[in-house]
Amino acid sequence: MSWRIANECAVRRFGSAARKQIIMFLADKASDDGSGIWCSKGTIQRHTELSESTVKRTIIDFLREGILIETGQRQCKNGYTVIYRIVLERVAVLEPTAEPDIETGVTVNPVQPEPGTGSTVNGLRGSRWTPNHPKTIHKPPTRRREAEEEVEDLEAEKILAVYPEDRIRDRRTTLRLIAAAVKAGVKPDDLRQAVKAYAKESEGYTRSKVCFSDNWFKMRRWEKGLAQVQADREKAQEAEAKGRASLAEWIHERHPLCRHITNRQIEGLISSKLVTPEQVRAAGLQA
Repeated sequence: MSWRIANECAVRRFGSAARKQIIMFLADKASDDGSGIWCSKGTIQRHTELSESTVKRTIIDFLREGILIETGQRQCKNGYTVIYRIVLERVAVLEPTAEPDIETGVTVNPVQPEPGTGSTVNGLRGSRWTPNHPKTIHKPPTRRREAEEEVEDLEAEKILAVYPEDRIRDRRTTLRLIAAAVKAGVKPDDLRQAVKAYAKESEGYTRSKVCFSDNWFKMRRWEKGLAQVQADREKAQEAEAKGRASLAEWIHERHPLCRHITNRQIEGLISSKLVTPEQVRAAGLQA
């Protein structure tokens, strides 16, 4: 048992009560470096009193997200039990459960029950509210900041608009997570394509199998879609390159099919330096 691992997991958000319950049970079995966890899914199910399907699905999700890794196997009466390790580096980047510290001003006299009364020389009273009073009116953001926030909100709204409507939950948190992903460098169009891919893949799923929007973005499930988007893009680029190479070969050989090559394709071939203007003219085309 490791109090260090248990404490580290206790102060992080894992997306749901079931996920938190399972990771805390595993942390209770871990060494100080997160390793040495060997307990079957049946054992986890009996101690947490969760359903078997929930335990299996959560373990698979933890492995995919890199929170858990398999380090070996241990023989047991039913065959073998997988040995896991909790990856502390991955846990450390999860959202903390604690609220951020709020600066309270000077430490000499931090408690100010009443607002100041102003100067006694001219008789003017001070502010009606203390700076940290809920009714204090703070300086509004600049126009530039408002414009940037408006653009971010607009992009986030467009991305959320393609998420299945019946699975949108905690809209405010979801929009904040989308904006954070875009700010971290994810292209909005790619993120939108990842959401569309998930919506198509999960179409017809029962409610027990779907993932609500706040958890989906919190667990960065869009990374799978981004990988597919990148793979499709590379495949399309490869196909385009092969097509250009075939057109260039036609021109080099002065193939009869050259007459079907458009002027735009010729310009692209020349700019790619696959053919020269002289080769184009020699094939009977206009460079």
